[in-house]
Amino acid sequence: MLKPEIISQNKNFLIINKPAGLLVHRSVLNREDLNRDEETLVDWLLENYPQVKNVGDDTRNRPGIVHRLDKETSGLMIIPLNNNYFEYFKKLFQKHEVRKTYLALVYGIVKNEKGIINKPIGIKSGTTRRSVHSAKMVKEAITDFEVEKRLKIKNQDLTLLRVFPKTGRTHQIRVHLASIHCPVVGDKLYGRKKDLFPELGRQFLHAAVIEFKDKKGKILKFEAKLPKELKSFLLR
Repeated sequence: MLKPEIISQNKNFLIINKPAGLLVHRSVLNREDLNRDEETLVDWLLENYPQVKNVGDDTRNRPGIVHRLDKETSGLMIIPLNNNYFEYFKKLFQKHEVRKTYLALVYGIVKNEKGIINKPIGIKSGTTRRSVHSAKMVKEAITDFEVEKRLKIKNQDLTLLRVFPKTGRTHQIRVHLASIHCPVVGDKLYGRKKDLFPELGRQFLHAAVIEFKDKKGKILKFEAKLPKELKSFLLR
């Protein structure tokens, strides 16, 4: 089983670094889904921190989970270990008071050094796919970005971005970057039909930094370095 790295822990919450390929929790909508036998982050939590079994709004399906990362996205997650802190972090997320920084490698040259993508996101009819052109269940979505580096691999122009989601919609970063014609490298759902770098084996999206205030008002900041496979890819 893929296992998360513990970045920090105390009696109230964990900060973990989730590896790409580890599903956070099984599907809630379809209990007969294909991932029912796949080991998840929730399985690991219940084995190592059994107190989370009663933590959260949906303790049957996702105990201890107050936010999530896509399966093929690596990086930092907050795991509350009791309901007091679950409610605290839930409110922070609802008020957009958790600042997250992602590193994303995208196709193309992003010309502006900084930018804001302000496009509502909805669900494409008949699918679970998200889109900025959908009229179903549309919600506000805002993503800021900064150019970290422009590079060329295999004669292909690429841009490494620091991305700051201001809202927390499902697949938000991936949908927004695809909407400006700069899809995330390796993204099988919103990326190129034929990805040029199948050897990467995952999408190049990593939750690198997470910041929030504790109950005393002190700002806490945690960082997770790029995984080896992503760092090596950039050095090619």
